[in-house]
Amino acid sequence: MDNCFLVNHVQCYDKYLQQNLRKAARLRGHSFWARGPDNAGQYNSRPHETGFFSERGDYDSYYGRFFLQWYAQSLIDHADNVLSLASLALEDIKIIVKVPGVYWWYKTASHAAELTAGYYNPTNQDGYSPIFEVLKKYSVTMKFVCSGPNLEDHEALADPEGLSWQVINSAWDRGLSVAGENALSCYDREGCMRIVETAKPRIDPDRRHFSFFAYQQPSSLLQGTICFSDLDYFIKCMHGDVSSDLLP
Repeated sequence: MDNCFLVNHVQCYDKYLQQNLRKAARLRGHSFWARGPDNAGQYNSRPHETGFFSERGDYDSYYGRFFLQWYAQSLIDHADNVLSLASLALEDIKIIVKVPGVYWWYKTASHAAELTAGYYNPTNQDGYSPIFEVLKKYSVTMKFVCSGPNLEDHEALADPEGLSWQVINSAWDRGLSVAGENALSCYDREGCMRIVETAKPRIDPDRRHFSFFAYQQPSSLLQGTICFSDLDYFIKCMHGDVSSDLLP
């Protein structure tokens, strides 16, 4: 996990984004806010080691909120522009947008890894609703990567289940079609059955479910560890041929 602790370099330093940031700061009346954070640490810094992402850090200051809202909106606007062009060029083709799961540091207040990825989703904000409003405008399908149990990295305070629940339900609440895809590590029985519960939640009163599921095959190195009877049972559960309520 050494390369996944934070990935905390926001991507806002090319001349066009700098121009956009200066304009946004002027419109806000605080031209001195036209800068990226200077206390966000290094590439693999942990949130508590930085002044920006730590508990009660600058991410939640007036400047931090302005910057992160601008940063997230810049990426949302880019998605809007790309989908607008794609919808014109691919008029009769269903567009699928893959939303990556940035699980690391989800159990911290700042959700630092999500912030640097452009999801303005600290504990006191909902960073996915604005994204899904744009996706809804173009009637796309949102595809989310479903994690397996071994993605729960306790050192990096990851919470795959918490993030999955938030993202998938936020998309469903906005009327989006939702699909799934397995992470490369989801090949054991526990991981597969967790995906079934995510795709077809038994406690959902509206009986919502994935529109489809893309199964990524394991590499040749892992294929010998796959239990094909478990895989067969997983496929039957996804198709409704057997009930996942019978799981041990």
